[in-house]
Amino acid sequence: MSSFKKLTIQVESNTGEIITREITPLVEQVLTADEQAALTPDSVIQSLQEGNQRFVEGDLTARDHTEQIRKTVGGQFPKAVILSCVDSRVPVEDVFDKGIGDIFVARVAGNFVNEDILGSMEFGCKVSGSKVILVLGHEHCGAVKAAVDNVKLGNITAMLSKIRPAVASVAYNGDRSSKNEEFVHLVCEHNVNKTIQDIRDNSPILKEMEDKGEIKIIGGVYDMDTGKVDFL
Repeated sequence: MSSFKKLTIQVESNTGEIITREITPLVEQVLTADEQAALTPDSVIQSLQEGNQRFVEGDLTARDHTEQIRKTVGGQFPKAVILSCVDSRVPVEDVFDKGIGDIFVARVAGNFVNEDILGSMEFGCKVSGSKVILVLGHEHCGAVKAAVDNVKLGNITAMLSKIRPAVASVAYNGDRSSKNEEFVHLVCEHNVNKTIQDIRDNSPILKEMEDKGEIKIIGGVYDMDTGKVDFL
């Protein structure tokens, strides 16, 4: 890693004291094609888990984004493709403590897949060499809640039709409305698992790569109360 000019920040200690300290932004070396090829899916998953732990602990890596931009001009070799909801409360790169050039991110309300997103995933893995596809759902998801309540409004109706099968797949005898957080959580998990299965069913390219052990397709749910990602 290379160091650059120091930054001054203020942080609050456990006792409430405001502490001023200097930090040095770091620029992680941009992966080369050979370095990316040497990665395994398991090592990438571990990197995502470790980055999320740093996020939870408030220990994000300080980065010089300007320098990272310069270092990625000639090419990119990201480690993973992450499919997330559009929700502004889920800052994907921060959640996994990753910088410019580290991950591909696709976003759509309800984190489902369609032809365009599948094509993007195929590009990320088959063409650009990423080792992991992570489908990332999250607690308190507005799209999931709308699907649970069968909301109908403009193009939102068609969008929610991609999530409704996950609602129907949950065996649950209690309140099946968005007011029931337990039920919404179950639908969120089912939706993530359904999306994973849709990727396998609708992309022979990605299915073959997974069968050969070249990639792993996994899921997770982001907890907004803690910042932790529970990998499914």
